[in-house]
Amino acid sequence: YHLTTLRKPFKHFKERFLTLNLFSGLVLAALAAGVAARLYLAARQARYVRRHAGAVPAAFADKIGLAAHQKAARYAVAKTRLGAAGVVLSAALLLLWTFGGGLELLDDLWRGAGWGEVYTGAALILSFVLIGMALEMPLSLYATFVIEERFGFNKMTGKLFAMDAVKGVVLLLALGAPLLLAALWLMEKTGALWWLYVWALWQAFSLAVMWAYPRFIAPWFNEFKPLQDEALKNRITALLDRCGFASNGVFVMDGSRRSGHGNAYFTGFGANKRIVFYDTLIESLNADETEAVLAHELGHYKRGHIRQRIVLMAAMSLGGLGILGWLIENPAFYHGLGVSRASSYMGLLLFMLVAPLFTFFISPLFSRHSRKHEYEADDYARRMSSADCLASALIKMYEENAGTLTPDPLHSAFYDSHPPAAARIAKLQGA
Repeated sequence: YHLTTLRKPFKHFKERFLTLNLFSGLVLAALAAGVAARLYLAARQARYVRRHAGAVPAAFADKIGLAAHQKAARYAVAKTRLGAAGVVLSAALLLLWTFGGGLELLDDLWRGAGWGEVYTGAALILSFVLIGMALEMPLSLYATFVIEERFGFNKMTGKLFAMDAVKGVVLLLALGAPLLLAALWLMEKTGALWWLYVWALWQAFSLAVMWAYPRFIAPWFNEFKPLQDEALKNRITALLDRCGFASNGVFVMDGSRRSGHGNAYFTGFGANKRIVFYDTLIESLNADETEAVLAHELGHYKRGHIRQRIVLMAAMSLGGLGILGWLIENPAFYHGLGVSRASSYMGLLLFMLVAPLFTFFISPLFSRHSRKHEYEADDYARRMSSADCLASALIKMYEENAGTLTPDPLHSAFYDSHPPAAARIAKLQGA
């Protein structure tokens, strides 16, 4: 049986392309356009960064040395090239999974187990994700142990990398399996409006994970300790009081176990709100700069950015599930993507595969919205702390993280959630 199953996709490979329809054409066109656009943007980015690597931009000439600027340029080009390789790999895998018969082969294998639709579907989707993770592992290894190592950022050992991978799989199975089983059961049992029930389930799950992440999930990967520096702690407490912000604490994370990069972020909601600094960031910034960075993070909360993002993602997921509710009843959707047997779980998986092909072209809108939020958080930090201290902190972070000061404008418009360094610093200094 299994030998026959293995031969089936290849035997009928030619027939698959003879059944191309409107859905096939749309997906192939979006895939080709997306790959071409991504590779074009990558080429622009590499060319633009190299062209401007010979001199530090005037706004940073007295703050960042030429050697650091050129290191950032080489780092940006290396990451861009790896990203381009990832684009080609992802496109090839999508073609193999759909028109190449990979999904149908995997479906046949799991159906051979004799389980019901819900368990078969959950097994298919989870195995698809795990196989995808395995196929993309070489790029992740190269990024960590070649690129990050070459530029002095990698602190990861092979053992720690493997442990993180295993923990990621365990977390996927522990959280993903129950979610999938519940979603597929709703798709099978709740009729034509199943997508509304699945949407409600997804929102509840997302909020639960957001609440649980800082206390139960993140500590499984990193160690979080309360901030020990009493002088800095008092300053932060005073800032929190000025901002009217109550949190579960200010923590320092052992980011240096994995990377030399530094960062700070705000996580959780309700009683589980936490402010987290990387230990590498605490070591590199002075007290004034640390306070300004925290004020920026608080700005995201006080300006309602987190609520806005939750609402936006909820609206997008509702729209996406509504579209899937129509597609899943259309046999041409499956046949056009190389699948001969329609099922609710296969419809969900196909939609997960092809939807990003179309959303890529509106990504500049989301990037622009995110950059607007960053400017607003900077403005809040200016009023609650110091624009000069935030600018000084950002310059240090750009230098220590080897962030390029000269990104290609078009590439930045598509990919960058933060404003370019020059524009952001100029706005702070102008304020």
